[in-house]
Amino acid sequence: MKLQDGCTSAPEGIDFVTEKQTIALVDDDRNILTSVQMTLEAEGYAVRAFIDGEQALQDLTSRPVDLAVLDIKMPRMDGMELLQRLRARSNLPIIFLSSKDEEVDQLMGLRLGADDYITKPFSQRLLIERIRALLRRNDVNRAEAAGEITSNTLVRGDLTLDEARHRCQWKGTDVPLTVTEFLLVKALASRPGLVKSRDQLIDAAYGDNIYVDDRTIDSHIKRVRKKFRQVDDAFNQIETLYGIGYRYKED
Repeated sequence: MKLQDGCTSAPEGIDFVTEKQTIALVDDDRNILTSVQMTLEAEGYAVRAFIDGEQALQDLTSRPVDLAVLDIKMPRMDGMELLQRLRARSNLPIIFLSSKDEEVDQLMGLRLGADDYITKPFSQRLLIERIRALLRRNDVNRAEAAGEITSNTLVRGDLTLDEARHRCQWKGTDVPLTVTEFLLVKALASRPGLVKSRDQLIDAAYGDNIYVDDRTIDSHIKRVRKKFRQVDDAFNQIETLYGIGYRYKED
């Protein structure tokens, strides 16, 4: 498994046709890159690996992937800038890798649109479970859009959530949400007036048996509110009940 010009590819002259889900790994630590790539390929994923953000952006702009795992600290273009560039193009699921002493960066990454973060050193099994959870949501969304799964549109006053198209609207204007953000809004809006604890929201957004720090939910909620207020600065439907959780206000 050799890194060439920042990414891995099939040997020259061989064109692999595959339906495997593709994951982009971006990290300037070659040991981590090689180790995680081997693990993911053993799990059946196709992997494209890059040693810095510039190389990753050039490739991903023309060859989209299903999910990206980004290190924060990298030369030339760091993970934060790469995240912003990717977010400007799509709602690609993105997981950040960060050191334990980079809490500010973790929260900033979530505010900028990362779906999750994992601290180094990390369990590769945990990373795989996080990847599976995010990809599973995307698979469901694609199946619904293709008509393979029937799903209803949820309307709560000025809010419209179209699950089949993974589309959120407020007062008729699109609100671009990531997969995790969409699931959090759906969990709250499905039962207006009912308080949802952080643990309940973690289950709704991440699934069972996956550990996520409570502060991750808080950061997601802050980012969701910001996105809605960019459409309507009077938006106040998501209420915080300190020490308890969150609820969606009944109309």
